[in-house]
Amino acid sequence: MRALVTGGQMKEVDRYTIEKIGIPSLVLMERAALAVTEEVVKHGKKTDRIWILCGNGNNGADGLAVARILHIKGYTVSALLAAGKEKGSREYITQVSIAEQTGVNLMEFSDFIPGTCEILIDALFGVGLDREILGRYREIMETVLLCRPKFTVAVDLPSGIHSDTGQIMGIALSADVTVTFGYEKLGTMLYPGREYSGKVHVADIGFPGISLERLKTEYFTLEPGDEDRLPKRPAYSNKGSFGKVLVVAGSKNMSGAAYFSALAAYRTGAGLVKIFTVEENRTILQTGLPEAIITTYDAGEAEAGTEEFKSLLVKQCEWATAIVLGPGLGQEDYARNLVEEVLANAYVPIIVDADGLGIIATNPELTSYFTENIIITPHLGEMARLTGSSVDTIRKHLVAVAREYADRFGITCVLKDAVTVGALKDQRTYINGSGNSAMAKAGSGDVLTGIIAGLLALGLEESDAAAFGVWLHGRAGDMVRERQGDHSLLARELAEEIHLIWQGQNR
Repeated sequence: MRALVTGGQMKEVDRYTIEKIGIPSLVLMERAALAVTEEVVKHGKKTDRIWILCGNGNNGADGLAVARILHIKGYTVSALLAAGKEKGSREYITQVSIAEQTGVNLMEFSDFIPGTCEILIDALFGVGLDREILGRYREIMETVLLCRPKFTVAVDLPSGIHSDTGQIMGIALSADVTVTFGYEKLGTMLYPGREYSGKVHVADIGFPGISLERLKTEYFTLEPGDEDRLPKRPAYSNKGSFGKVLVVAGSKNMSGAAYFSALAAYRTGAGLVKIFTVEENRTILQTGLPEAIITTYDAGEAEAGTEEFKSLLVKQCEWATAIVLGPGLGQEDYARNLVEEVLANAYVPIIVDADGLGIIATNPELTSYFTENIIITPHLGEMARLTGSSVDTIRKHLVAVAREYADRFGITCVLKDAVTVGALKDQRTYINGSGNSAMAKAGSGDVLTGIIAGLLALGLEESDAAAFGVWLHGRAGDMVRERQGDHSLLARELAEEIHLIWQGQNR
């Protein structure tokens, strides 16, 4: 598990380290410059033309330190100063003086004659950028982009990317590698910043742990090795030891969603899985997944809301350890009754997805049944219907939108996009780093609900089950993509891949 920070949090970490701990800023800067230099040396030769684009803040000062170190090593370096030599942060003025004393080629950008370079080091803007880039700085960036550098290394953050949202602030420089200091920023995890950042290397430059711990940062991501935190399967156990998942899903001619969720719950480790669906789905589900218990109902009775139907559904809810509600359920009138009865009568964690979310969006009074055991898993379109906001607005503010909705109702909100955000009920926010575009296939979301349900059945609480479920789902997709490429992944293969992740835990 790895902490992530906003730009403001990173500046506070930096301030506390310098002012309270007493580590001089130039010491931190030197270590940052050495980390960037190490990355440049991996990709460049001494004969390569290296340009270092420097702003006049501390990011530019980092760039000047890199220029000096590379120059001393014998590399062909030109430091391009966007704002001249005289005005800037105290550290910038100091680094300009050191660079001049050591013979670094410093060039004010007004004197720069565009050409070509093998390596560009982008040290123009850091985490402090909070407004659209206009005027002279935009012209500088446009000029550099026209030069088409062959390889770009960003210092801390690609210039033009917002450190908190990953949004482009009018214009941005794309990097092949980003060397970020201390902790990764949200902006390099979220699109489009993630794409602009290239490969992100988090460099330890000496920030003491207390500098971040005192802030109690709530943002985190999971990474390989974290599967060891998942519960192991004790030898003395039986199927009842590993929970019971109820999958309330499927409608006439829509059996696949129920199948995917149930299969994923079993593959994740649930001891028993029951599918509660319309009678028309019985044969195909019994044939496709004979391990599942099948209980069916008549859609007509469900629509009428008969006492017999309600009694049957309540009995299923009482049986379950965790419930999946909504995949493939449809939008018929009876489905609304079904969703309301589950929300009203279940006292175990419920993962609401797909048509379940659509029904709640159409009938917002159903949110009155929300309790802390609810996990919702909307994609952007579903979130737009739930909130009344536009898809474009949600896409630009994933973390804020997910967090606001989760906090409003005291639930866990897993907002699915190219980067999935989990606003957890315990106030932590998970940013997923696994997964890929090959997973953009029908049924993929149904598998996710099943994985989360399986983890709940194994005993994880809602926040951890949501975060680990998203991560395992993405890891499964990455493993399938590695074998089959970008286009051929099928949803059921995500569920079938889970066993390899569990095997990794046991190695």
